[in-house]
Amino acid sequence: MLNLATPEIKFAIDAVQQASALVKQVQAEMVSSALVKNDRSPVTVADFAAQALVGQLLSENFPNDPLVGEEDSAILQTPAQKDTLEKITYFVDRFAEGVAPESVCRWIDRGAAESAPRFWTLDPIDGTKGFLRGNQYAVAFALIVAGKVQIGVLGCPNLKSLSPTGDDHGNGVLVAAARGQGAWVTFLGSEPAFQQLHVSKRTNPAQARLLRSFESAHTNVTNIDRLADALSIEAEPVRMDSQAKYAVLAAGKGEIYLRMLSPSRPNYREKIWDQAAGSLVTEEAGGRVTDLDGKPLDFTAGRTLANNRGVCASNGYLHASALAAIRAIKA
Repeated sequence: MLNLATPEIKFAIDAVQQASALVKQVQAEMVSSALVKNDRSPVTVADFAAQALVGQLLSENFPNDPLVGEEDSAILQTPAQKDTLEKITYFVDRFAEGVAPESVCRWIDRGAAESAPRFWTLDPIDGTKGFLRGNQYAVAFALIVAGKVQIGVLGCPNLKSLSPTGDDHGNGVLVAAARGQGAWVTFLGSEPAFQQLHVSKRTNPAQARLLRSFESAHTNVTNIDRLADALSIEAEPVRMDSQAKYAVLAAGKGEIYLRMLSPSRPNYREKIWDQAAGSLVTEEAGGRVTDLDGKPLDFTAGRTLANNRGVCASNGYLHASALAAIRAIKA
């Protein structure tokens, strides 16, 4: 069981609970069916507001710990973004005290740190298009110490149930993992009542359910199709955005998740906030996470996984088969 008396675990869960509640409010009040497809203003407000809130909470609880986050406030301090900053301040004010535009920018900019022997990393909205569509997205928060993810928490407001009993609380789920303590799920917006997660035990590649994104910008759809053919996969894929896929994999509702290199960006390297929390969740549920060459993810190389190429996550039982297929198709 998670040791909820550990200050870092308690803090991470509370921070993700609050940040998830904040972005749900932004989504409810700013995202409508009339939203123009390329209008990113709601997700921009949610991204910045969630990072500001977590930055503020980190300043209160672990003031000496760096935060490596996706956002910085430079653009918000331009005259053209005055209205956006006011909207962000309005939402953060619901959760924090002493909120002013200047303090919001200061809290956001806590995320400008570089990696250190001990630091936190945050993706305030992982799955931008899922957020805008009202589909899957995640608030992803992790603690990394000496290059190893020690705590990973995912808030998935639109993921209704992962519990072994199939219960649906209606508010989405929170998945938390701590190294050596397993992966656990509870509901957002309620007192934690955790149930443990375990990966599936499927060993036949043909039965593997691939976890696939709607968004294809950071992966190679053609190579994923080729890999599915190489493994003779017959099962229907599970499609969703964001690190929610790691949570689904940890819950045994999928077997393989890949981040192949997009042909348009062959030198792309994953951002650490896109992988840290979810990778630990999957590993603590009994799965395995490596890059496409079978190397462990290296969180010591700055703000990206500079020493890794893509990501291969699985239930563990099918990992060798997945890596063999990746080699076979020369992905």
